[in-house]
Amino acid sequence: MSRRHLIKSTGIIGSATALSRVLEFVRDIVIARFFGTAVYAQAFVVAFRIPNLLRDLVGEGATNSALVPVLTEELSKNGKQSFLKLAQVLFNIMFVTLLALTAAGMLASPLIVRLIAPGFLVDPEKFKVTVTLTRVLFPFLFLVGLWAYAMGVLNSLGKFASAAFGSCFLNLAMILSAVMFGENVFGLACGVLSGGLLQLLIQLPSLHASGWKARLTVEFDHPQARKAGILIVPRVLGACVYQFNVFVSTILASLSGIVGDGAVAAIYYANRIWQLPLAIFGIALAQAALPTMSRHAAKNDIGKMKETIQFSLKIVFFVLVPSSVGLMMLATPITKVLFERGAFTSYSTSITSGALFFYSFGLVACGGLKVLANAFYAMGDTRTPVKAAFYSAILNLLLNLALMWPLKVGGLTLANSIAVTFNFAMLYILLSKKLGDFGTAHIKESFLKVAAASAAMAIAIKSLMIWLGGYSIVSLVLVISGGIAVFFAVSLILGVKEIKDPIEWLLKRR
Repeated sequence: MSRRHLIKSTGIIGSATALSRVLEFVRDIVIARFFGTAVYAQAFVVAFRIPNLLRDLVGEGATNSALVPVLTEELSKNGKQSFLKLAQVLFNIMFVTLLALTAAGMLASPLIVRLIAPGFLVDPEKFKVTVTLTRVLFPFLFLVGLWAYAMGVLNSLGKFASAAFGSCFLNLAMILSAVMFGENVFGLACGVLSGGLLQLLIQLPSLHASGWKARLTVEFDHPQARKAGILIVPRVLGACVYQFNVFVSTILASLSGIVGDGAVAAIYYANRIWQLPLAIFGIALAQAALPTMSRHAAKNDIGKMKETIQFSLKIVFFVLVPSSVGLMMLATPITKVLFERGAFTSYSTSITSGALFFYSFGLVACGGLKVLANAFYAMGDTRTPVKAAFYSAILNLLLNLALMWPLKVGGLTLANSIAVTFNFAMLYILLSKKLGDFGTAHIKESFLKVAAASAAMAIAIKSLMIWLGGYSIVSLVLVISGGIAVFFAVSLILGVKEIKDPIEWLLKRR
């Protein structure tokens, strides 16, 4: 896959993700309007998070670290029919595993809520609602796991659109259910389940067009399926490490006596904003690059592998460095414009914007981490990312305990930012040792130029904020537009090369 092809694939995923994230913001605005950061909002956030805790294992973990590399290798070496046979065996395994996990989760909901949100025990009504919501929402795990499987199959074939656009249906269903049912949080939960089903069904036409048939058989054995199982075991441990971080943050955020009331919901809303640039480009690029790196690894083409890693990191930095700076400077106006209405008060804005400000420090590292982790997965190495994640989890725990007292909810998100930066640095060093230098000098040069352009953007944003004054949607759009214009202008003056390929690709589409 050429650079332009990689940019094209990233553009497809990024466009779909952008639409999904816009709908997600509308969804969160509607939820914030009806529930704010009060009891039902916190109950829903915790209940919705619980099945999502396993999503990295059965979703992103399975597709990224095991399914895509194994399916790509099978397609490259043995052809389409062998690929489809392997895909069927993997479907059988995924279906049974997801069904068992969902049933177990529904039964164990009271225990799970006690573990993940012990602070809720002091409020019997909040605890009861959270347990009931968790039982209602747990089947979402089954639906999203099958969606992730379908995404892995299609991505291995170089098809990205249907899987990416599928998540739009989840957000649409949640928006409609929130509007229809208002302050009935269980109506919102039904919207989650119907949306999960829709985002799965939307992929079936592309799967069938590729030769895949929707059927469940009793065939569970295949040499490559066993290889996927071996690859995913360390990834399971890595998912456990990641979920440990989520558990820790949720547990500590539920301790309102220390971090303040509404911290669980504040972190949720802040994370939604923070995820926007990360998902639209950082995760999209990593997802598009994984099949490419898997093909290079299967052919043992280390040179091409290094080129893909270097190019991907430079593009990630080009997009996420200015995004990080922008979120730091505009945390309060963005939160206020998006959410402050109805039950979402000025206090809600204050704690959410504080969480977003400190989240922003880890945005660049998180995007780069996705690329580096996928490079290891493409080479069949799922152990190294787990080791790095384990050490970063320990650091995250220690920093959470140290920073939650002086910085409240902001301390929890700052701890996450520092830990993810540490994780990125570890993987960068370890990957350099594994492959040899993949262009650190070029990456550094590009990073410094982008940082300089981002600094100029920051000055422009500050000046525009003072000139326009107030927090309105019009002033926010003008400030963001002006900042972006300055960033691109300075990038062109400094000769930032990463601006060239996307512009050329966009011009050729006209």
